[in-house]
Amino acid sequence: MIREKDIENYLRNQVKKIGGIAYKFESPGNAGVPDRLVLLPGGRVHFVELKAPGKKPTALQLAQHRKINKLHSRVLIIDSKEKVDRFIEWVTQSEI
Repeated sequence: MIREKDIENYLRNQVKKIGGIAYKFESPGNAGVPDRLVLLPGGRVHFVELKAPGKKPTALQLAQHRKINKLHSRVLIIDSKEKVDRFIEWVTQSEI
């Protein structure tokens, strides 16, 4: 069974391969923020919430996602290595 930590490590490695950084995102006093802040070449920034396959964000996490969305940023929820691969494909194709 794949764990959230496995998906998180895979994301970090795949982002690094394309020249980006996937910082662990922690914000003291703001529980429920997304797990990773992904910085990519060209000034692109993505918030990523990682989950084990089939798991859903908590109510507190969803509340933080809504706050971020109101600022015209988006939180991507990724719960598999396949979704990491799709994310990497999407961001590399949107470079053009």
